[in-house]
Amino acid sequence: MNSAPEAHGNVGGTGDTGGSPAARSDAVQASAHAADRLRAMIADGALAPGTKLSEQAVSGELGISRNTLREASAMLAAENLVARLPNRGVFVTEPTTEDVRDLYAARLVLEPGAVLWGELEGPALARLREIVAAALAAEEAGDTPAMADANQRFHRELVALGGSHALLTDMDRALARMRLVFHAMTAEPGFHAGYAHRNAEVLSALEAGDRARAVELLRESLVAARDEILSRLG
Repeated sequence: MNSAPEAHGNVGGTGDTGGSPAARSDAVQASAHAADRLRAMIADGALAPGTKLSEQAVSGELGISRNTLREASAMLAAENLVARLPNRGVFVTEPTTEDVRDLYAARLVLEPGAVLWGELEGPALARLREIVAAALAAEEAGDTPAMADANQRFHRELVALGGSHALLTDMDRALARMRLVFHAMTAEPGFHAGYAHRNAEVLSALEAGDRARAVELLRESLVAARDEILSRLG
């Protein structure tokens, strides 16, 4: 198994549950902050599928107690980002074909709905243009990680059109899980490039004011990605 990741800054918190409501509230907040940090590390690709989260190493690197780390791990386990295996420890989840199907089932509802009914104003289109341009520039530079990151940001920005913090939180969690799925595609350098161009087509439809066409193209892209990943996991 891989070792724990390098330090990504301090989170703080002691993990003490205490007897008072204030002490418990502080402990819950510390655990939530630690979960946010670990979730971000998974989303950034710093924690690969199968990585073991050593309590001693990770708690020391994040500046938190083991109790806080355990509570944070429980939060991430509920999101299927980590697996807590009895007598073995906590590991970053290795996605299965069922995980892939589940993720794309959610995305096929969430993203097209946001595109169809979200607030599509000038600033939103400008952000989408900037993201697509970054993805295509990364393709030209041969920077696959940057291209993959831009593609993820494009889909997140689509959900942001819905104007809902709750939906965007759900999307962030889904995208963190998608990072784990994309590890299966590291041997396919052209994978992300194809979807950068598909995203450009979705953007063109939105710029033309044709939301129905944009949704059609988006759904085709998501289904194609799902099937390509499932074929790879095979």
